[in-house]
Amino acid sequence: MPRTALYPGSFDPVTNGHLDVVRQAVGLADRLVVAIGIHPGKKPLFSTEERLDMVREVFGPIATKAACAFDCTTFDDLTVTAAQRAGATLLIRGLRDGTDLDYEMQIAGMNETMAPDVQTVFVPASAMVRPITATLVRQIAGMGGDVSKFVPPAVATRLKAKFNARS
Repeated sequence: MPRTALYPGSFDPVTNGHLDVVRQAVGLADRLVVAIGIHPGKKPLFSTEERLDMVREVFGPIATKAACAFDCTTFDDLTVTAAQRAGATLLIRGLRDGTDLDYEMQIAGMNETMAPDVQTVFVPASAMVRPITATLVRQIAGMGGDVSKFVPPAVATRLKAKFNARS
């Protein structure tokens, strides 16, 4: 039976940390679905379509190289509901540090109670990407800093264009 994994997040923007998780996730599943969470109370830097485009552009080739089917979608309900809708039995969560682990363990326990058929898989971040957060990337880019060490080249270009358009 093919294994489908769902990797949820805001991906605002896609970072090298996300890329690191995807590189590991494609080895765990036959199909990877990246799901962009849409929260009405949050105002993302990039539109939903822009984030979907980034996800396809950056993660698609990695999945193809690993012979892992790839798809991306959006969701505005519970993550486990999105996983079930996608036919996923694995829920991929990246961990940077112990703080992430404590928080993610609580969520995993709640998710397991709601959807026992969906197993959470924690993927530890590689040492080089542990400090990267999308929030810090947005802040650095917004202040004119160089984010090329923290995001894929295509994303760095999009960030630069986004903040130049705001000036």
